[in-house]
Amino acid sequence: MKITLGRQSILLLGVNGLFALAGALSGTFLNVFLWKSRPDYTMIGWFTISQQLAIGITFWLAGKWVKEHNKMTTLRLGTACSGIFYLLVLWTGEQAVDWIWPLGLLLGCALGLFWIAFNVVYFEVTDRENRDLFNGWVGLLGSMAGIIGPWFSGLIISRMSDNTGYRFIFTVSLVIYIVAVICSFFLKKRKVSGTYRWSEPIRQLSIPNSPWRTLAMGLFAQGVREGVFAFLIALLVYLATTQEYKLGQFSLITSAVALVSYWAAGKWFKPHYRYRGMFAGGLLLLVVLFPLLWKVTYGTLLLMGIGSAIAMPLYMLPMISAGFDMMGTSGENVEKRVELVVLRELCLMCGRLFGLTIFMITVVNSPSQQVLIWLIIALGAFPLIGWAFMRKLLLKPLAREVSKEPK
Repeated sequence: MKITLGRQSILLLGVNGLFALAGALSGTFLNVFLWKSRPDYTMIGWFTISQQLAIGITFWLAGKWVKEHNKMTTLRLGTACSGIFYLLVLWTGEQAVDWIWPLGLLLGCALGLFWIAFNVVYFEVTDRENRDLFNGWVGLLGSMAGIIGPWFSGLIISRMSDNTGYRFIFTVSLVIYIVAVICSFFLKKRKVSGTYRWSEPIRQLSIPNSPWRTLAMGLFAQGVREGVFAFLIALLVYLATTQEYKLGQFSLITSAVALVSYWAAGKWFKPHYRYRGMFAGGLLLLVVLFPLLWKVTYGTLLLMGIGSAIAMPLYMLPMISAGFDMMGTSGENVEKRVELVVLRELCLMCGRLFGLTIFMITVVNSPSQQVLIWLIIALGAFPLIGWAFMRKLLLKPLAREVSKEPK
Protein backbone atom coordinates (compact mmCIF):
# COMPACT_ATOMS: atom_id res chain seq x y z
CA MET A 1 0.00 0.00 0.00
CA LYS A 2 1.32 3.43 -0.97
CA ILE A 3 1.96 5.73 2.00
CA THR A 4 0.81 9.33 1.45
CA LEU A 5 0.31 12.59 3.36
CA GLY A 6 -2.99 14.45 3.67
CA ARG A 7 -3.64 18.09 2.74
CA GLN A 8 -3.35 19.31 6.34
CA SER A 9 -0.02 17.48 6.71
CA ILE A 10 1.28 19.21 3.59
CA LEU A 11 0.11 22.63 4.84
CA LEU A 12 1.80 21.99 8.19
CA LEU A 13 4.99 21.07 6.35
CA GLY A 14 4.76 24.36 4.44
CA VAL A 15 4.45 26.46 7.60
CA ASN A 16 7.30 24.50 9.18
CA GLY A 17 9.40 25.05 6.04
CA LEU A 18 8.93 28.83 6.20
CA PHE A 19 9.74 28.81 9.92
CA ALA A 20 12.88 26.78 9.20
CA LEU A 21 13.92 29.10 6.35
CA ALA A 22 13.61 32.22 8.49
CA GLY A 23 15.63 30.53 11.23
CA ALA A 24 18.27 29.32 8.77
CA LEU A 25 18.72 32.79 7.29
CA SER A 26 19.39 34.51 10.60
CA GLY A 27 19.82 31.83 13.24
CA THR A 28 23.03 30.50 11.69
CA PHE A 29 24.70 33.90 12.07
CA LEU A 30 23.02 35.16 15.23
CA ASN A 31 25.72 33.84 17.57
CA VAL A 32 28.44 35.10 15.19
CA PHE A 33 26.81 38.55 15.31
CA LEU A 34 26.89 38.45 19.12
CA TRP A 35 30.46 37.08 19.14
CA LYS A 36 31.71 39.93 16.94
CA SER A 37 30.26 42.40 19.44
CA ARG A 38 31.78 40.56 22.42
CA PRO A 39 34.03 37.49 21.87
CA ASP A 40 33.06 35.55 24.98
CA TYR A 41 32.08 31.87 25.17
CA THR A 42 30.28 32.36 28.49
CA MET A 43 28.08 35.10 27.01
CA ILE A 44 27.04 32.76 24.18
CA GLY A 45 26.49 30.02 26.74
CA TRP A 46 24.20 32.15 28.92
CA PHE A 47 22.25 33.22 25.82
CA THR A 48 21.67 29.56 24.93
CA ILE A 49 20.80 28.58 28.52
CA SER A 50 18.19 31.35 28.72
CA GLN A 51 16.60 30.04 25.51
CA GLN A 52 16.45 26.46 26.77
CA LEU A 53 14.93 27.45 30.11
CA ALA A 54 12.28 29.51 28.34
CA ILE A 55 11.50 26.70 25.87
CA GLY A 56 10.89 24.15 28.63
CA ILE A 57 8.83 26.47 30.83
CA THR A 58 6.79 27.68 27.83
CA PHE A 59 6.00 24.10 26.79
CA TRP A 60 4.72 23.34 30.28
CA LEU A 61 2.68 26.55 30.67
CA ALA A 62 1.36 26.73 27.09
CA GLY A 63 0.26 23.11 27.26
CA LYS A 64 -2.94 24.17 29.02
CA TRP A 65 -3.92 26.59 26.24
CA VAL A 66 -3.00 24.09 23.51
CA LYS A 67 -5.12 21.34 25.08
CA GLU A 68 -8.12 23.35 26.24
CA HIS A 69 -8.28 26.22 23.73
CA ASN A 70 -6.85 26.95 20.25
CA LYS A 71 -3.49 25.37 19.44
CA MET A 72 -3.34 27.27 16.13
CA THR A 73 -3.24 30.54 18.08
CA THR A 74 -0.21 29.20 19.93
CA LEU A 75 1.53 28.28 16.67
CA ARG A 76 0.88 31.75 15.19
CA LEU A 77 1.96 33.51 18.39
CA GLY A 78 5.23 31.57 18.43
CA THR A 79 5.92 32.54 14.83
CA ALA A 80 5.04 36.20 15.52
CA CYS A 81 7.26 36.32 18.63
CA SER A 82 10.16 34.99 16.55
CA GLY A 83 9.68 37.96 14.25
CA ILE A 84 9.51 40.33 17.23
CA PHE A 85 12.80 38.90 18.51
CA TYR A 86 14.62 39.83 15.30
CA LEU A 87 12.91 43.22 15.34
CA LEU A 88 14.43 43.84 18.77
CA VAL A 89 17.85 42.63 17.61
CA LEU A 90 17.61 45.14 14.75
CA TRP A 91 16.69 47.86 17.20
CA THR A 92 19.41 47.12 19.78
CA GLY A 93 22.16 46.38 17.22
CA GLU A 94 25.58 45.82 18.79
CA GLN A 95 24.09 46.53 22.23
CA ALA A 96 22.17 43.24 21.97
CA VAL A 97 24.96 41.61 23.99
CA ASP A 98 23.85 43.73 26.96
CA TRP A 99 20.37 42.17 26.77
CA ILE A 100 21.32 38.52 26.49
CA TRP A 101 18.87 37.20 29.08
CA PRO A 102 15.73 39.12 27.96
CA LEU A 103 16.44 38.36 24.29
CA GLY A 104 17.22 34.72 25.00
CA LEU A 105 14.05 34.30 27.05
CA LEU A 106 11.95 35.91 24.28
CA LEU A 107 13.44 33.67 21.60
CA GLY A 108 12.96 30.61 23.83
CA CYS A 109 9.30 31.52 24.43
CA ALA A 110 8.78 31.97 20.67
CA LEU A 111 10.33 28.58 19.91
CA GLY A 112 8.43 26.91 22.73
CA LEU A 113 5.07 28.26 21.57
CA PHE A 114 5.67 27.23 17.97
CA TRP A 115 7.01 23.76 18.66
CA ILE A 116 4.46 22.63 21.24
CA ALA A 117 1.66 23.51 18.80
CA PHE A 118 3.53 21.98 15.86
CA ASN A 119 4.26 18.72 17.69
CA VAL A 120 0.66 18.26 18.84
CA VAL A 121 -0.79 19.03 15.40
CA TYR A 122 1.87 16.81 13.80
CA PHE A 123 0.70 13.92 15.97
CA GLU A 124 -2.92 14.57 15.01
CA VAL A 125 -2.38 14.72 11.23
CA THR A 126 -0.07 11.66 11.00
CA ASP A 127 -0.18 8.02 12.05
CA ARG A 128 2.33 5.21 12.58
CA GLU A 129 2.34 4.36 8.87
CA ASN A 130 3.19 7.81 7.48
CA ARG A 131 5.05 9.31 10.45
CA ASP A 132 8.50 8.39 9.12
CA LEU A 133 7.50 9.86 5.74
CA PHE A 134 6.39 13.11 7.40
CA ASN A 135 9.60 13.28 9.48
CA GLY A 136 11.61 12.66 6.33
CA TRP A 137 9.89 15.62 4.66
CA VAL A 138 10.51 17.79 7.74
CA GLY A 139 14.21 16.94 7.49
CA LEU A 140 14.14 17.46 3.72
CA LEU A 141 12.60 20.94 3.99
CA GLY A 142 14.92 21.80 6.86
CA SER A 143 17.88 20.79 4.71
CA MET A 144 16.61 22.86 1.77
CA ALA A 145 16.29 25.84 4.10
CA GLY A 146 19.80 25.10 5.35
CA ILE A 147 21.09 25.12 1.77
CA ILE A 148 19.44 28.36 0.68
CA GLY A 149 19.36 30.39 3.88
CA PRO A 150 22.92 30.39 5.29
CA TRP A 151 24.57 30.53 1.85
CA PHE A 152 22.48 33.54 0.87
CA SER A 153 23.05 35.18 4.26
CA GLY A 154 26.80 34.60 4.17
CA LEU A 155 27.01 36.04 0.67
CA ILE A 156 25.05 39.17 1.62
CA ILE A 157 26.84 39.74 4.93
CA SER A 158 30.31 39.33 3.39
CA ARG A 159 29.53 41.85 0.62
CA MET A 160 28.10 44.58 2.85
CA SER A 161 30.17 46.77 5.13
CA ASP A 162 29.88 46.94 8.91
CA ASN A 163 26.70 45.25 10.15
CA THR A 164 24.52 46.32 7.22
CA GLY A 165 24.33 42.74 5.95
CA TYR A 166 23.19 41.44 9.33
CA ARG A 167 20.44 44.06 9.50
CA PHE A 168 19.28 43.15 5.99
CA ILE A 169 19.15 39.42 6.75
CA PHE A 170 17.35 39.92 10.06
CA THR A 171 14.77 42.03 8.19
CA VAL A 172 14.25 39.30 5.59
CA SER A 173 13.65 36.76 8.38
CA LEU A 174 11.10 39.11 9.94
CA VAL A 175 9.18 39.24 6.63
CA ILE A 176 9.24 35.43 6.25
CA TYR A 177 7.84 34.99 9.76
CA ILE A 178 4.97 37.29 8.80
CA VAL A 179 4.30 35.18 5.68
CA ALA A 180 4.34 32.01 7.83
CA VAL A 181 1.72 33.50 10.15
CA ILE A 182 -0.51 34.27 7.15
CA CYS A 183 -0.11 30.73 5.76
CA SER A 184 -1.00 29.22 9.15
CA PHE A 185 -4.55 30.57 8.80
CA PHE A 186 -5.14 27.93 6.11
CA LEU A 187 -4.66 25.20 8.71
CA LYS A 188 -7.91 23.98 10.19
CA LYS A 189 -8.74 24.71 13.79
CA ARG A 190 -8.17 21.47 15.66
CA LYS A 191 -10.66 19.99 18.10
CA VAL A 192 -9.90 20.29 21.81
CA SER A 193 -10.87 17.84 24.52
CA GLY A 194 -10.11 17.13 28.15
CA THR A 195 -8.47 19.09 30.94
CA TYR A 196 -4.75 19.80 31.08
CA ARG A 197 -2.96 17.86 33.83
CA TRP A 198 -0.07 19.94 35.11
CA SER A 199 1.67 17.08 36.95
CA GLU A 200 1.24 14.43 34.24
CA PRO A 201 4.94 14.43 33.15
CA ILE A 202 6.03 13.71 36.74
CA ARG A 203 3.30 11.09 37.17
CA GLN A 204 4.37 9.23 34.03
CA LEU A 205 8.01 9.11 35.17
CA SER A 206 7.01 7.89 38.64
CA ILE A 207 5.28 4.75 37.29
CA PRO A 208 7.54 1.68 37.77
CA ASN A 209 8.69 0.09 34.50
CA SER A 210 7.00 2.82 32.49
CA PRO A 211 8.24 2.98 28.86
CA TRP A 212 8.24 6.75 29.27
CA ARG A 213 11.11 6.42 31.73
CA THR A 214 13.11 4.67 29.04
CA LEU A 215 12.20 7.28 26.44
CA ALA A 216 13.03 10.08 28.92
CA MET A 217 16.60 8.83 29.31
CA GLY A 218 17.02 8.53 25.54
CA LEU A 219 15.73 12.08 25.06
CA PHE A 220 17.97 13.36 27.84
CA ALA A 221 21.01 11.86 26.10
CA GLN A 222 19.93 13.40 22.79
CA GLY A 223 19.62 16.81 24.46
CA VAL A 224 23.10 16.68 26.00
CA ARG A 225 24.69 16.70 22.55
CA GLU A 226 22.40 19.07 20.71
CA GLY A 227 22.33 21.74 23.43
CA VAL A 228 25.99 22.55 22.75
CA PHE A 229 26.40 21.46 19.12
CA ALA A 230 23.51 23.71 18.06
CA PHE A 231 25.69 26.81 18.44
CA LEU A 232 29.30 25.72 18.97
CA ILE A 233 29.96 24.06 15.59
CA ALA A 234 28.91 27.12 13.58
CA LEU A 235 30.99 29.32 15.87
CA LEU A 236 34.05 27.08 15.39
CA VAL A 237 33.64 27.27 11.61
CA TYR A 238 33.61 31.07 11.80
CA LEU A 239 36.63 31.15 14.13
CA ALA A 240 38.55 28.79 11.83
CA THR A 241 37.85 30.90 8.73
CA THR A 242 36.85 34.39 10.06
CA GLN A 243 34.54 34.61 7.04
CA GLU A 244 30.74 34.58 7.17
CA TYR A 245 30.72 33.39 3.56
CA LYS A 246 32.65 30.24 4.57
CA LEU A 247 30.09 29.53 7.30
CA GLY A 248 27.33 29.91 4.71
CA GLN A 249 29.21 27.57 2.38
CA PHE A 250 29.62 25.04 5.22
CA SER A 251 25.86 25.08 5.85
CA LEU A 252 25.14 24.81 2.12
CA ILE A 253 27.28 21.69 1.68
CA THR A 254 26.20 19.91 4.87
CA SER A 255 22.53 20.74 4.30
CA ALA A 256 22.74 19.47 0.70
CA VAL A 257 24.05 16.16 2.02
CA ALA A 258 21.35 16.14 4.71
CA LEU A 259 18.71 16.80 2.05
CA VAL A 260 19.68 13.62 0.21
CA SER A 261 20.00 11.55 3.39
CA TYR A 262 16.64 12.71 4.77
CA TRP A 263 14.99 12.08 1.42
CA ALA A 264 16.43 8.57 1.32
CA ALA A 265 15.47 7.94 4.95
CA GLY A 266 11.92 9.18 4.38
CA LYS A 267 11.59 6.87 1.36
CA TRP A 268 13.24 3.66 2.56
CA PHE A 269 13.70 3.86 6.34
CA LYS A 270 10.91 1.62 7.67
CA PRO A 271 9.98 1.01 11.34
CA HIS A 272 11.68 -2.41 11.46
CA TYR A 273 15.02 -0.74 10.56
CA ARG A 274 14.95 1.62 13.56
CA TYR A 275 16.98 -0.52 15.98
CA ARG A 276 20.03 -1.04 13.77
CA GLY A 277 19.68 2.30 12.02
CA MET A 278 19.76 4.30 15.23
CA PHE A 279 22.87 2.45 16.43
CA ALA A 280 24.66 3.05 13.12
CA GLY A 281 23.68 6.71 13.18
CA GLY A 282 24.85 7.21 16.78
CA LEU A 283 28.17 5.47 16.09
CA LEU A 284 28.85 7.52 12.95
CA LEU A 285 27.97 10.77 14.78
CA LEU A 286 30.81 10.00 17.19
CA VAL A 287 33.37 8.68 14.68
CA VAL A 288 33.23 11.78 12.45
CA LEU A 289 34.38 13.95 15.38
CA PHE A 290 37.81 12.34 15.76
CA PRO A 291 39.51 14.19 12.83
CA LEU A 292 39.11 17.37 14.92
CA LEU A 293 41.73 15.98 17.32
CA TRP A 294 44.30 16.26 14.54
CA LYS A 295 43.55 19.85 13.61
CA VAL A 296 40.57 22.20 13.66
CA THR A 297 40.35 23.52 10.13
CA TYR A 298 37.57 24.24 7.70
CA GLY A 299 38.34 20.90 6.04
CA THR A 300 38.07 18.77 9.21
CA LEU A 301 34.97 20.65 10.33
CA LEU A 302 33.42 20.08 6.89
CA LEU A 303 34.25 16.37 7.06
CA MET A 304 32.52 16.23 10.45
CA GLY A 305 29.54 18.17 9.10
CA ILE A 306 29.07 15.91 6.09
CA GLY A 307 29.36 12.75 8.20
CA SER A 308 26.86 14.12 10.72
CA ALA A 309 24.44 15.03 7.92
CA ILE A 310 24.53 11.43 6.68
CA ALA A 311 24.14 9.96 10.16
CA MET A 312 21.53 12.29 11.64
CA PRO A 313 18.43 10.86 9.88
CA LEU A 314 19.41 7.35 10.95
CA TYR A 315 19.53 8.50 14.56
CA MET A 316 16.75 11.10 14.73
CA LEU A 317 13.92 9.40 12.82
CA PRO A 318 13.74 6.40 15.21
CA MET A 319 14.02 8.71 18.23
CA ILE A 320 11.21 11.00 17.07
CA SER A 321 8.90 8.34 15.66
CA ALA A 322 9.24 5.96 18.62
CA GLY A 323 8.15 8.67 21.04
CA PHE A 324 5.13 9.73 19.02
CA ASP A 325 4.18 6.10 18.34
CA MET A 326 3.98 5.60 22.11
CA MET A 327 1.43 8.41 22.31
CA GLY A 328 -0.85 6.42 20.01
CA THR A 329 -0.65 3.07 21.79
CA SER A 330 -3.90 3.62 23.70
CA GLY A 331 -6.90 5.92 23.84
CA GLU A 332 -5.68 7.18 27.21
CA ASN A 333 -2.31 8.21 25.75
CA VAL A 334 -3.98 9.92 22.79
CA GLU A 335 -6.10 11.90 25.24
CA LYS A 336 -2.94 12.94 27.09
CA ARG A 337 -0.95 13.74 23.94
CA VAL A 338 -0.34 17.38 24.97
CA GLU A 339 1.06 16.40 28.36
CA LEU A 340 3.22 13.73 26.72
CA VAL A 341 4.58 16.26 24.22
CA VAL A 342 5.44 18.46 27.21
CA LEU A 343 7.13 15.51 28.92
CA ARG A 344 9.17 14.89 25.80
CA GLU A 345 10.37 18.50 25.61
CA LEU A 346 11.17 18.74 29.34
CA CYS A 347 13.43 15.68 29.00
CA LEU A 348 15.21 17.27 26.04
CA MET A 349 15.54 20.54 27.96
CA CYS A 350 17.11 18.82 30.97
CA GLY A 351 19.62 17.12 28.67
CA ARG A 352 20.46 20.37 26.88
CA LEU A 353 20.92 22.22 30.17
CA PHE A 354 23.15 19.42 31.45
CA GLY A 355 25.34 19.65 28.33
CA LEU A 356 25.41 23.46 28.54
CA THR A 357 26.38 23.31 32.22
CA ILE A 358 29.36 21.10 31.34
CA PHE A 359 30.23 23.56 28.55
CA MET A 360 30.07 26.56 30.90
CA ILE A 361 32.23 24.87 33.53
CA THR A 362 34.76 23.94 30.83
CA VAL A 363 35.09 27.39 29.24
CA VAL A 364 35.33 29.14 32.62
CA ASN A 365 38.15 26.89 33.84
CA SER A 366 39.98 25.99 30.60
CA PRO A 367 38.72 27.77 27.46
CA SER A 368 41.47 26.46 25.14
CA GLN A 369 40.44 25.06 21.76
CA GLN A 370 41.96 21.63 22.46
CA VAL A 371 39.89 21.27 25.62
CA LEU A 372 36.80 22.31 23.65
CA ILE A 373 37.46 19.58 21.09
CA TRP A 374 37.69 16.93 23.80
CA LEU A 375 34.45 18.29 25.21
CA ILE A 376 32.83 17.99 21.78
CA ILE A 377 33.93 14.35 21.50
CA ALA A 378 32.67 13.56 25.01
CA LEU A 379 29.28 15.11 24.27
CA GLY A 380 29.28 13.45 20.85
CA ALA A 381 29.23 10.04 22.54
CA PHE A 382 25.80 10.68 24.05
CA PRO A 383 23.82 9.54 20.97
CA LEU A 384 25.19 6.03 21.58
CA ILE A 385 24.13 6.33 25.22
CA GLY A 386 20.71 7.39 23.97
CA TRP A 387 20.53 4.31 21.73
CA ALA A 388 21.47 2.10 24.69
CA PHE A 389 18.48 3.46 26.61
CA MET A 390 16.15 3.25 23.61
CA ARG A 391 17.05 -0.19 22.29
CA LYS A 392 14.32 -2.05 24.21
CA LEU A 393 11.65 0.30 22.90
CA LEU A 394 13.00 -0.04 19.37
CA LEU A 395 13.02 -3.84 19.57
CA LYS A 396 9.33 -4.03 20.53
CA PRO A 397 7.93 -2.98 17.14
CA LEU A 398 10.58 -5.18 15.50
CA ALA A 399 9.32 -8.14 17.53
CA ARG A 400 5.75 -7.38 16.44
CA GLU A 401 6.82 -7.31 12.80
CA VAL A 402 8.53 -10.70 13.16
CA SER A 403 5.47 -12.18 14.86
CA LYS A 404 3.30 -11.18 11.88
CA GLU A 405 5.43 -13.11 9.41
CA PRO A 406 3.81 -16.36 8.14
CA LYS A 407 5.23 -19.47 9.74
